[in-house]
Amino acid sequence: MERIALQPGYTISRVIKGGWHLAGGHGTISEERALADMRHFVKAGITTFDCADIYTGVEELIGKFRKKYEAEFRSGELSPLQIHTKYVPDYKALATLKKEDTIRIIDRSLKRLGVERLDLVQFAWWDYQFPKYLETAVHLSELQKSGKIRYLGVTNFDTQRIQEMLDAGVPIASNQVQYSVLDHRVEKNMTALAQKHHIPYLCYGTVAGGFLSDRYLNAPDPVPPYENRSLTKYRLIIDEFGGYELFQEALRTLKSIADQYAVGIAEVACKYILQKPMVGGIIVGARNRNHLESLKKLDSFTLTQHDLVKIEAIVSRSKGPNGPFYELERDKTGKHGSIMKYNLNED
Repeated sequence: MERIALQPGYTISRVIKGGWHLAGGHGTISEERALADMRHFVKAGITTFDCADIYTGVEELIGKFRKKYEAEFRSGELSPLQIHTKYVPDYKALATLKKEDTIRIIDRSLKRLGVERLDLVQFAWWDYQFPKYLETAVHLSELQKSGKIRYLGVTNFDTQRIQEMLDAGVPIASNQVQYSVLDHRVEKNMTALAQKHHIPYLCYGTVAGGFLSDRYLNAPDPVPPYENRSLTKYRLIIDEFGGYELFQEALRTLKSIADQYAVGIAEVACKYILQKPMVGGIIVGARNRNHLESLKKLDSFTLTQHDLVKIEAIVSRSKGPNGPFYELERDKTGKHGSIMKYNLNED
């Protein structure tokens, strides 16, 4: 599996195993099966795992995985893990958040994961009307200097706020963003900032919760309630993109390209983003190892300029999503924001 230096001396697998799907809301999870699946991913070269303090039970699950296969990690049979977690303070805490609160949550992540230092902590903030995000970012950088955190990243911030953090002296090693055939908001002005300060993207939503796959080609528009939270989220993105018919045209275009390389629509959607400027990796939310063989095929082909032109022809007809990155999702009363869970970080 292809790897990349996210920062000098720190390499990750370009396909990152997502953890949100293990947090509930995506079906029942067998702990035994989940731990065995993690081992299969690492053996396949996907050694970088994404999780969060608010993904219920996921940090603990990865901690159990590390402990269960400790001997294999020590012997070198399993390659070293890179664990990317997040710090997502509860909405109700944003107005009063103190450094002690941040220390408590970071210490809890260390304990859950069973590590002495967190590889990457990706900082998120629900609402800019509470300006403590800048102060909190500085607190995280202080924890980095103390040795509890190796690298600091951000997730779901807009360009303006990232610049504010950089101006405050906060070192930002990565930026987790939604980026896909259906969502190009980061290209508006964030990529220029990323290139100037070398802040690679770690991309989620690349297969739109599974919508960008052969399963939905020529399939009728699914009727709510959807079977999991990902489909609920990304069906809204399809509407922003231009609706279900234009989405089907996009799938047909991706399918015509996929057939040339004997891969699926999802692999072409992934490769399209992996070939974008400043993309360090893509986060694929895998509940199990069913798609592992398909992910291995990502190293077997490269999209040509002709392929990219075909995809861009569809993208150019999209209506959105528009606005600064993550602005739509920040509106708690809007259709994107109203499906979020804002207070999941309580002990």
